[in-house]
Amino acid sequence: MIQVFPRSRARLSLMIATGLVVLSACGQPLDFDLRGGLGGFSTADAATQVVTAQRPSPDNRGVISYPNYQVAVAERGDTIETVANRLGVSAPELASFNGIEPGATLRSGEVIALPNRVAEPSPATGAIGTGPIQPGGVDIGTLAGDAINRSPETQGVQTAALPPAQTAPQPQTGDEPTRHKVERGETAYTIARLYGVPVKSLAEWNGLGPDFAIREGQYLLIPVAKQAAPATTTAEAAVTQPGAGSPTPTPPSATKPLPEPEKTVTPEAPPPVDVGEQTQTASGAAMVFPVSGSIIREYAKGKNEGINIKANAGDPVNAADAGTVAAITKSADGVPIIVIRHDPELLTVYANVTDVSVEKGTKVNRGQTIAKLREGNDAYVHFEVRKGFDSVDPMPYLR
Repeated sequence: MIQVFPRSRARLSLMIATGLVVLSACGQPLDFDLRGGLGGFSTADAATQVVTAQRPSPDNRGVISYPNYQVAVAERGDTIETVANRLGVSAPELASFNGIEPGATLRSGEVIALPNRVAEPSPATGAIGTGPIQPGGVDIGTLAGDAINRSPETQGVQTAALPPAQTAPQPQTGDEPTRHKVERGETAYTIARLYGVPVKSLAEWNGLGPDFAIREGQYLLIPVAKQAAPATTTAEAAVTQPGAGSPTPTPPSATKPLPEPEKTVTPEAPPPVDVGEQTQTASGAAMVFPVSGSIIREYAKGKNEGINIKANAGDPVNAADAGTVAAITKSADGVPIIVIRHDPELLTVYANVTDVSVEKGTKVNRGQTIAKLREGNDAYVHFEVRKGFDSVDPMPYLR
């Protein structure tokens, strides 16, 4: 039987479906960003086309200095106290400024923001140059021309012996990165997307762990984009003389015949889901339906990333298969969302539920109750299966 529900409920279902983003590639953490409303956004693969420069090397103390701020890079086994002692600053102030406990152990390479400037890096501290890192690209010719223009006029040509040439190492140069203070609810992925940089570069610059975890009040350096020189094509490289016409490229058909058009093979489409179909798990299916009821909305990639199953208010919502609760979060309306990881790449999502009875990290069995359906007309569960970054049709796992 096909059931019709109010349009407002359909909009709520769409918001929950498109507002949840699960990142589950092997070795990747989960990222939830529920602030995009109905936009159908994704924080996966944020700004992967941007190439960033490497983080500058610190001096022997771990200090990297820029004109407007300084940071310290932690060494293996460092705590806030050891960093503070090494730099001669207050440990409680340093901990409070970075939103971290004074006795917490820091990761090797973790960046700690300094509330006040310390002595600038110099050769005495193991740095190549003295002072903060400055932007590169200084035009020596322009500097020399300015010096000549400022010099007083003299009569005749004056000469002086030049000192022997010495090759000195060049100090570090580079643009000053934006410094971002983490706010509640932000993740490494949302911050990377905000600034248009790869999340991997963000992690490398700030010494984040393998789960890319960040904390409220933490300062992050936003990687600086490395501008690559535009590639010169053959057409651009061919320069004609003034007054001469531009050469016309030879059409492909003049030198060799055009290739035969490829034959399009239409893949066999899976059987459609009958909206109104009752949930009944097939024998030997990879997963079980999370509730017993009727399917009121089928899977549609990009529109509905799972299936909606209606049942009675208060009915139990069960785990589709054995696994571990990877996350429990909420939609923009405060409705709980549960994510269960079944293997390194396969996850299931249960949205629009209430009375959650599990916690993050809980191991659950196939068919175990994890929540209940909401009251009233919202008594349905939005169920997703995600493989890696992408949602997939749940029905092949349930039939």
